[in-house]
Amino acid sequence: MKNSFKNLLVNKGYKYLVLKLVIFFMIVFIADFFIGKLFSYFYFKQTSGWEYRTKYSVEDTKADILIFGASRAQQHYNPIFFEDKLNQSCYNVGRDGESIFYQYAILKAILKRYSPKMIILDIENKEFLSSQGSYDRLSVLLPFYSHHPEMRPIIQLKSSYEKYKLLSKVYPYNSMVFKIAIGNTQLSKKKEEDIKGYLPLTRELDEPIRTHNLSEKYDIDSIKVNCYKAFIADCIEANVKLYLVCSPYFINTVGSDSSMTIGKEIAKANNIHFFDFSKDELFLKNSNLFDDTVHVNVSGSKIFSNQLIDSLIANNKNQAVN
Repeated sequence: MKNSFKNLLVNKGYKYLVLKLVIFFMIVFIADFFIGKLFSYFYFKQTSGWEYRTKYSVEDTKADILIFGASRAQQHYNPIFFEDKLNQSCYNVGRDGESIFYQYAILKAILKRYSPKMIILDIENKEFLSSQGSYDRLSVLLPFYSHHPEMRPIIQLKSSYEKYKLLSKVYPYNSMVFKIAIGNTQLSKKKEEDIKGYLPLTRELDEPIRTHNLSEKYDIDSIKVNCYKAFIADCIEANVKLYLVCSPYFINTVGSDSSMTIGKEIAKANNIHFFDFSKDELFLKNSNLFDDTVHVNVSGSKIFSNQLIDSLIANNKNQAVN
């Protein structure tokens, strides 16, 4: 009798514990859902800042010409000059610190909506360097996972557990709360002068040019190379005119960078023109056109943008004649 009573108490205690756990997880699930929805609402409601520009690139821009790349794209290519000289709308979708993973994910989302007339992809030294940071920085694309299935295979490269983590509605915004708050105010607009995605730099570099040997070997990430190939293939399939560009450096270089060699070989195999301004004499002789050794300032951007536009026009004329 006593044992039966004890067993009854144990069973009741067990059931009570299970019930508490069920209630606890229900509360967590409901809280995660509603807090995630709140973060999502304010994320997509932003009017300025880094996250706004990414959102605009993915879901809103319909510009004829798009500039892709990392910080050197964002700060070297001024869309105003492209619009004035080519009579087509232009937007700079580049983002500081992001690799070809980010560029390809943005391209997939854009091509699902429309086909631009021209895309320029800025390529830099060590573009295909194997680096965990390139995968970690895919976190900026997490808010798009649920409603952009075309981007999911790239976002899932972040980690093998990413699709499970993304069952949480809060997870995509874990590191963005402060940015979202700023993006919903005027503070970001006052801090950054965003010109159609282009962020001008105003400092003038005052130092002698340095020499760097590019022949140093490093590990190549084959997934990055494949994304680069896929970027080219998707542009060709969508009938988008693609140009690959290495913009200016204030560095004397010797030897050849492995990524640049691979990038040029793949471009040539696909009959895509590759413009290399990395050793342009005008820039190598004028430190005042740079903010630092790898980023031009607003004056350098004006010169480079117009140089590239003239090269594009000349290239198109040559193709028409041929």
